[in-house]
Amino acid sequence: MTIRFASAVSALAIAGGALSAPAFAQGASTALETAAPVALSEKAAARLAADREDPSGIAIAAAGEAPAVTLTASAAAPGLAADQAEIAVTSAAITAAAAAAAAQDGGTGGREETFSVTLNQDSFFGFYPAFNGLIPVSGNVDFSFYGIIWTTDAFGTGIGSDLWTEFGVGAAIYSGNFVIKPQVGLTNGALLSGGARDPNGVPAGTGGNFADGIVPSLTVNYSDDSFEAEYYGGYYAALRNRNDDAALDFLHTWINAGYKFSDNVSAGAHYELLSNTRNTFPGGSTAVVYQWLGPYVQFKTDNGFFARFTAGADIEGGNDGDFYKLTGGFSF
Repeated sequence: MTIRFASAVSALAIAGGALSAPAFAQGASTALETAAPVALSEKAAARLAADREDPSGIAIAAAGEAPAVTLTASAAAPGLAADQAEIAVTSAAITAAAAAAAAQDGGTGGREETFSVTLNQDSFFGFYPAFNGLIPVSGNVDFSFYGIIWTTDAFGTGIGSDLWTEFGVGAAIYSGNFVIKPQVGLTNGALLSGGARDPNGVPAGTGGNFADGIVPSLTVNYSDDSFEAEYYGGYYAALRNRNDDAALDFLHTWINAGYKFSDNVSAGAHYELLSNTRNTFPGGSTAVVYQWLGPYVQFKTDNGFFARFTAGADIEGGNDGDFYKLTGGFSF
């Protein structure tokens, strides 16, 4: 019974941890970079340069992307003086470029589809790869899907059989420097549900279940030029055999925050909690499994690769020793 408890705990915490450290969010590109070009007169172009000291990001004459649109002073602002008409042409050109850009990015804020993979290992869960995909659906929302591929034998009901597997969907909502990601997943296996039942309804200890458990979760990421932070909370509830013997629920949550020393290096502090909140094993009881507290350091490259190492102490009573976890990933 003790071994079973430890297996369930291990499997559960992985489900939340694999996907979010750090969060993968595709930043929006400059909106006007793909705008249809607009041909201006030399005088209008010179006035635009004089009025706007830094017109970066406005693609007024990006040759070859689309047919040029030529405006004249009389067409843009009939009856105005020449200088005023030239300014009106300039304003009309910028408006046309913005409208073309909005049409070309499909209303998704310039974000692209991404698929991210992480390889994870720590002192409690062992080795577990995971993936996350994002598909833009509107100006500030992506459709999200994720999965965790468990490899530790203890997460199944035998060597290489009935390994716990999680898959889920949700959304990534972009608001300023925040990315808010509500998701719901299904676990498949035996860890939460207790596996298959014999003819008398007793857990057999072998045989995994489809929809073993359900996992609602929320991840919130913050990032600016200097700081990064993340909150995760997930509740892992038995779905099959929930009211029978051997059903387990868990709460898994963490928060971390750090400082960006450069575009490539950041460091900060990490707190993580795993708690068994429901246990229907005969004579079983609930308990806090661990509380981890320690620093992390992260390195990343401009082409989408990153590595994060976190280590520290288990501050929950029980003399369980230190913890350490390593995640490496890439996005494309």
